[in-house]
Amino acid sequence: MSLSTLEHAVDINKIPTKTLRTGAIMPAIGLGTFGSDRFGPEEVSEAVLGALKAGYRFLDCASIYGNEDQIGKVLSDAMADLKLPREAFFVTSKVWNDQHDDVINACKKTLADLQVDYLDLYLVHWPFPNFHPIGCDVDSRSPDAKPYIHEDFMNTWRQLEQLVDMGLVKAIGTSNMTIPKMELLMRDARILPSVNEMECHPLFQQQDLYDYLTENQVVPVGFCPIGSPSRPDRDKTENDLVDTEHPVIVRAAQRLGVHPAIVCLKWAVQRGHVPIPFSVKESEYVSNLRCVTENPLTVQEMRDISKIDADNRLIKGQVFLWQSSKGWEDLWDLDGNITK
Repeated sequence: MSLSTLEHAVDINKIPTKTLRTGAIMPAIGLGTFGSDRFGPEEVSEAVLGALKAGYRFLDCASIYGNEDQIGKVLSDAMADLKLPREAFFVTSKVWNDQHDDVINACKKTLADLQVDYLDLYLVHWPFPNFHPIGCDVDSRSPDAKPYIHEDFMNTWRQLEQLVDMGLVKAIGTSNMTIPKMELLMRDARILPSVNEMECHPLFQQQDLYDYLTENQVVPVGFCPIGSPSRPDRDKTENDLVDTEHPVIVRAAQRLGVHPAIVCLKWAVQRGHVPIPFSVKESEYVSNLRCVTENPLTVQEMRDISKIDADNRLIKGQVFLWQSSKGWEDLWDLDGNITK
């Protein structure tokens, strides 16, 4: 695919932005690059190429996705073909659980794979060092898995702070955190987190966490923004709900004449968190980007979505549980205390 013609491009000047505590400007919608177990690295990188052509400038990557080297080549080609400098792109990656004690080298490997000199944002992917094999069963348990230990997490965070000092990373942040864990980090960090990445969609709005983050100048970035129909099979359970089938979402989609997924994305951006949808289909990733530049939801539609009473967590994280844990709820500190 050539980047020399931009017949499907979205006007990037119309794409909303967010300002991080560092002063950096981040597009208010990004492209996820997690191919799940549905798409291989080549399919993902081809989609990234098309998305950059369409006008995406924010790429959400991670070492565990297994495709950063392919994405790096695409990003390098895009900068050359579109005649855009590195600064035109906002590139995020994450340190995986088994590298919490070797963050510097993990980041350097990501930089080499992505063919960039720095990352705009680097996240701790999960607050646990618990590792599981790729493609493992949902009931898989590592004998070395352990609950959250704040001292250990801060050792990891200090290495992220060092990356900022070294100029390899512009901003740092977290992912899959809870309010009790964030409170400890905000208390003890020398460099405060700029972003927390979290599951967020109309049927799982995480309003309390969203409010805490925004009050503390931490930008919420939402994964699974349309309910992640292509998430791994291990993350699917019988009681999961489907955002795009909820009557409030469907009604707004019918008014606009769009797919209900578009309503989910409009809601996210208008609410104030940053969605990172992923698709390998050109028609979908183009419409996902364009939708946040036109035809906003009405005040009443936003109010109706905010009143949806659901607690439909899709990514429960069972594979990170430790031997003594009672269930996936232990990962999420539901009673307001960190589960030991």
